[in-house]
Amino acid sequence: MQNTPDKSIDKYIQGFPENVQVILRELKQVISEEAPQAVETISYGIPTFKLKGNLVHFGAFKNHISFFPSSSGITAFEQELSAYEISKGTVRFPLDKPLPFPLIRKIVAFRVNENLANKK
Repeated sequence: MQNTPDKSIDKYIQGFPENVQVILRELKQVISEEAPQAVETISYGIPTFKLKGNLVHFGAFKNHISFFPSSSGITAFEQELSAYEISKGTVRFPLDKPLPFPLIRKIVAFRVNENLANKK
């Protein structure tokens, strides 16, 4: 993974309480495993993975973790995401419940395939 010191996802994660850091580190790890060729950066002030364009973003907030897999990532998994608050390109996972990492893996894999197919 490539990143620059001022655009470090790890530095972003360090700005949160320890319980939130644990969740964010695991989320970062899951994304990294599903998209090992993606580049890490900070974009729009939040952690971003890029692979032939924006792949996914995530961010921590007071009561939730937002995951931004683009509108196509939401639409493709809309039924599986129905237990969560979703909007056009965002899903909000409450901090008081475990994140659905198997579903997140599927969404990231979908986005990897989508980005690679769209940029050929």
